[in-house]
Amino acid sequence: QVQLVESGGGLVQAGGSLRVSCAASGRTIIGYTMGWFRQAPGKEREFVATQRWSDFSTRYADSVKGRFTISRDSAKNAVYLQLNSLKPEDTAVYFCAASTMGGRLGVREYEYAYWGQGTQVTVSS
Repeated sequence: QVQLVESGGGLVQAGGSLRVSCAASGRTIIGYTMGWFRQAPGKEREFVATQRWSDFSTRYADSVKGRFTISRDSAKNAVYLQLNSLKPEDTAVYFCAASTMGGRLGVREYEYAYWGQGTQVTVSS
């Protein structure tokens, strides 16, 4: 079992930056593909970014490509999402997730077995 806790969300102006963190406990994240999803009010949860543990390969949603960066620190058992050039449409609850489905850079929720409770990111215009 892996427990995930997100932090670092907040209120930021459009064009600003924020870094959200995900602290893992229970097991090391080495061996897990780690992902970030988000859910805006009234919308379904959507894929944002993912990173494979073996070679640090990444995959991003088109809407965030070039603005967001996923990274991890295995020594700290943590995953991060750097959010730059934020837009009001980035406002959402951001969730960290861990996948046990091999080395796939999954974009579907069902590919992730463990989830955090989320952290709110609000971007004002």
